[in-house]
Amino acid sequence: MVLSYPTLARLYYLTKYIYPEEMIFLKDMKEETSKIDALKKICEEIKALGKITDEHLAALTALFGSRFLRAWKAVKDGMVKKYVFRPSGRVVWIVVGRERDYLVMPEAMFCTCDDFYYHVMGRKAYICYHLIGQKIAEALGQYDEIEETDDIYDFLINEWKEITA
Repeated sequence: MVLSYPTLARLYYLTKYIYPEEMIFLKDMKEETSKIDALKKICEEIKALGKITDEHLAALTALFGSRFLRAWKAVKDGMVKKYVFRPSGRVVWIVVGRERDYLVMPEAMFCTCDDFYYHVMGRKAYICYHLIGQKIAEALGQYDEIEETDDIYDFLINEWKEITA
């Protein structure tokens, strides 16, 4: 598709003068996506190797700074939990934080922590340390797996929701 000069001029005007915030938002989204994609790629490498290398540690520190350092501490301290409910096979990830347990939904890139609510949703950060920690723990297979019956699922979900409400 070839755009005419008037159309190009109008687009330039709109993006430069009328909607500059949206253009910044789109740039931020691209940077966010590249950081999340980098995390996923690094986690794939970690899983394939069965270990985390110094290069991985350096790359993750460069990408996420103190958030990665807190995530790595959570992984090393055994703070990542995978609840598997039987017989349904439902899985719930929890990261034990400083103040409480946080429900992490890795497929949705969502966490119930305040940092996620205030900084990630507010576009001041790309990801919270609980999500980073869960991704790394899963890649390494370094988490506590807790099996529960489906009978207790509703009770536990309500407990985790009540804490965050």
